[in-house]
Formats: sequence, structure tokens, C-alpha cells
Amino acid sequence: MHDIVRNELEEHLSGKASLAFYSHLEACAGCRAEVAAMDELSAVFHVMKVSSEQAPEPRPGFYNRVVGDIVDSQKKQAWGLFSPGAAFFRRVAFASLLVLASLGSFLVTRESGEGGVDAAAIMAQHDPAAVHADDGADRDRILVTLASYGRE
Repeated sequence: MHDIVRNELEEHLSGKASLAFYSHLEACAGCRAEVAAMDELSAVFHVMKVSSEQAPEPRPGFYNRVVGDIVDSQKKQAWGLFSPGAAFFRRVAFASLLVLASLGSFLVTRESGEGGVDAAAIMAQHDPAAVHADDGADRDRILVTLASYGRE
């Protein structure tokens, strides 16, 4: 599009273009085609403007219903903060299982490390001259003594 068409296009659409504008359109087919397309588009906009001025009014209460729907959807969205969805709860369940597995493995390693006294340590503490009580308090030592009795 040439400069003369660019500069006077608005005047043409309002019906006040110069004679030089129209003489350029007669000589230039490219500008003539573009101006024709813009004329068609301007006519479509004019029709839309006229039809929107003659549009029927909405029924009474329409705007109140729209506002009510907007408020309801905002309330649902605000409640959604407290109900984040299935993906969030899957992540929480997975994290809980990981914590449970970690805690369980920690307790198992702690129990096996502290609770298991080997037989050699019990035999080293064993005093054969000591008198054992009948209530079963020295049960481990008695069992180790019996188990090692045949080895000596």
C-alpha cells in the first residue's frame, strides 16, 4: 500500500478523501484491491454496530443471575483451596508411606544393633561361681552356659 492511501484511508472511509487519492486508486490495482477489502470490512462493522444498537434487552434479573453465578463460582474456587484434589492426596499418601518405611527401617536397624548381644560377650560376663535366681532373670546367661557346656 502506498503512502497516499495510508495517509488518506480514514478520510476515504468517512467520505472525505482528496482527488489525488481517487486518481491513485484508478492507476494502482494493488491499492484499489486493498481499499476495496477495507471498504467491505468497514461495511461489516457498520452492520454489526447497527444490529447491536437494535439488540433486545435481556430479561429482568439477568444481571443479578450473572453476578450470583460469579459469586458462586468464586466460593467454589475458594473452597478448592481446602480440597486440592486427588493428585494432592496421592502425594500425601506416598510421602506418608516413605516416612513409614524410613521410620520402620530405622527402628529395625536400631533394634538389631542394640538388642543383640552375642554369645561370646555373654560368656565373657559369665561367673560360674555365681548363684542364679529361680525367677528367670538370668535366662540368657543360663542358656549360653548350657549351649557352651559341651564345647569346652
